[in-house]
Amino acid sequence: MLDGLFLGMEPRVVGLVLLTGFLCGIVGALFLLVLHVLQHVLWPTQWSGAVGFAILGGVGLTIGLLARYVGSPGDVELMVDNIHVSGTATGMRRLRTLLPASWLCIASGGAMGPEAPLVQTTGTLASHTAKRAGLGVRESRVLTIAGMAAGFTVLFGAPLGAAVFALELLHRRGLQYYEAIMPAVLGSLAGWSVYVVATGAGLAPVWHLPAPGSLHVGDLGWALAAGVLGALVAVAFTLLCALLRRGARRLPAVSRPLVGGLLLAALGMMSAWSLTFGEAQIGEILDKHGGTVAFFLLAALAKLAGTSVTLSSEWQGGFIIPLFFVGACLGRAFHLVVPGADEAVMVAALMAASNAGVTKTPLGSTLVVSGMAGMRLLPTTLLATVVTFVLTSEIGLIHTQRERGIVGGDAAI
Repeated sequence: MLDGLFLGMEPRVVGLVLLTGFLCGIVGALFLLVLHVLQHVLWPTQWSGAVGFAILGGVGLTIGLLARYVGSPGDVELMVDNIHVSGTATGMRRLRTLLPASWLCIASGGAMGPEAPLVQTTGTLASHTAKRAGLGVRESRVLTIAGMAAGFTVLFGAPLGAAVFALELLHRRGLQYYEAIMPAVLGSLAGWSVYVVATGAGLAPVWHLPAPGSLHVGDLGWALAAGVLGALVAVAFTLLCALLRRGARRLPAVSRPLVGGLLLAALGMMSAWSLTFGEAQIGEILDKHGGTVAFFLLAALAKLAGTSVTLSSEWQGGFIIPLFFVGACLGRAFHLVVPGADEAVMVAALMAASNAGVTKTPLGSTLVVSGMAGMRLLPTTLLATVVTFVLTSEIGLIHTQRERGIVGGDAAI
């Protein structure tokens, strides 16, 4: 039978993977729908100047109170650790805080995106399904990863990249739960079908990079350079977040999001690029005509500052798309400094490499960026992410990423 020979799982588990993929796709679409509605009220384009202190400060205070009186929303580190140990993500009770907090954080202009809370939500729902079905640790882990992949797909619209990304995210040195590859792809495709129906999206790229020419030997050299620059971005972002987190821990827990909101408002007054998670801004950067090196560098620095403050002050969100934004800015700046470097090659390579150095997802980052910007750039983008991955192997923000092993009383092999 197909499921026995191809997936190595019982028909019931394969059916649960498909069902979970569809359900998580629907939940992901609803998550984004609520977010878009709130953005019409809270998004920084709806306010300006000192009003931001009231909005962002108020959101920060609300987040702190939710965490204190409703419960902790959890985070990606906790989810990754739970998947290694028990095969399941965080408990359903955490969604009571995670969902409203993440909607407010992202919709009001916090510099982190929906990727982390969305994947926490779909992974949690998949884990709940696994528990209700009485699955063991191994099967629960597979189902949870499939749910995560479906969540990523709804956001990125790149099913293969989303599946690989969900698998790589659990480890520091490459994908290791190989038995979950095809279930993750199935869950991702199920979520993608919901994405297509909900958005009417076709197969055209989301981001329109300059058309790359034929691949030359010199482009491989530029990809290597992009890998080194991506590693520098990853190190800088990791160290900055570690420094700000150390300072934030000296504040009372309930006041950290409030202080973070006020700092974000101050950064927003200095540069609009420091606010929002950057998905729409990437399009602006790529379409920008006449931009200078200083313009693109300052935009990248502003986003790094805003995202670091957002993360360190315990606001909810993910840093994947903000790092894509930083990479896009640096790619355009590099091309202005070295016109001989292919602009499309540098932009795509730096977008993927900047993220891969932090999340340890060289294959997933490559496939997501290539899927969203044009698959012709895949070889050079992959080379850049591998270089960054090697150079940053000893650093990371997700400290629970680790090798697979025998955990939770059930073999992980």
